[in-house]
Amino acid sequence: MAKAVKREFVWLQCKETGDLNYRTTVNVQGGVPKLELKKYCKRLRKRTVHKIKRKA
Repeated sequence: MAKAVKREFVWLQCKETGDLNYRTTVNVQGGVPKLELKKYCKRLRKRTVHKIKRKA
């Protein structure tokens, strides 16, 4: 039988507008990583820095 993978859904939030634009999964077995990515923001129509926002 396969082992249960410890993954969790998180949102990527734009640092400039505060919009939650993307949802992805991260591996939380060793703690939640401090992830920052440049992704496209629809409101600003350009690439901006997005960081992890956990939904509580």
